[in-house]
Amino acid sequence: MKNQRRKFIQISAMLGVGTAFLPLQFCAAPKKEESTAETPKSKLDKFGIQLYSVKEDMALDPVATMRALAGYGYKQFEGFDGGKGILWGMTPPEFKSLMNEIGVEMVASHCNVFENLETQAQQAAEVGIKYLICPWIGPQKSLEDYRKMATQFNQIGEKLKAFGIRFAYHNHDYTFVELEGQLPQDLLMNETDPTLVDFELDIYWSHVANVNTGEYLAKYPGRFRLCHVKDAEAGTGDPHQRGVLLGQGEIPYASLIKQSKDLGMEYFIVEQERFPTGTPLEAAEANARYLASLEF
Repeated sequence: MKNQRRKFIQISAMLGVGTAFLPLQFCAAPKKEESTAETPKSKLDKFGIQLYSVKEDMALDPVATMRALAGYGYKQFEGFDGGKGILWGMTPPEFKSLMNEIGVEMVASHCNVFENLETQAQQAAEVGIKYLICPWIGPQKSLEDYRKMATQFNQIGEKLKAFGIRFAYHNHDYTFVELEGQLPQDLLMNETDPTLVDFELDIYWSHVANVNTGEYLAKYPGRFRLCHVKDAEAGTGDPHQRGVLLGQGEIPYASLIKQSKDLGMEYFIVEQERFPTGTPLEAAEANARYLASLEF
């Protein structure tokens, strides 16, 4: 019995020593499986183009041009008055039929909102256009002139409201140039009625005016409902001569689009006015590819 007991103790001791030298992974308690999945990124499900980007093609054959743009992947158009009216010489039923056929929504149009407003509003309402937009007011001489413009904007917004249409103002760089100690853009934002007036942020023009676009968007959440997406090459040259294809410039669109969506932006409209290489239609196709693949 003593011999058997002695052998048992010896074997137990040997087993104890052996486990002391086992690798730690065999001794430690099992861990829960760690997740390595990254937060899924998003893409724009739809985006548009300002038809002014292909104005020469629109003047020659608007129907063929709009068909081509739809083929590139644009699901929204923003129009302009190219001399044939905002419907390019078509009746509202004809225009609406074309949009339905090519699978595009005409979401907005730039136009002269200071003349024939009711006529344009009626046409816009018949084809389902959501916004009529003032594209240009020019640099004003004083803040008081901008204040008068803000009053007019409220009046225009009130008139369009009767047609079920929203009014918006599209900026250039001059409203981001300080005047009498204030940015005119701030005055327009603060002295227009949010229930009547929205804004379309031209990101190119705010950028070349040396504005931090992300900070400015955050300053006025919900006021910018549309934006022009166009890129600017790096540098400090003539602001009218810095336009390039999307992705070839310095504007950080992935982060800006994500932020602007979080702040209420609804419509992302490609615009390009300078074409260092290729044709306007080729640029439109390349820009559509860029936005379709952009992750944010």
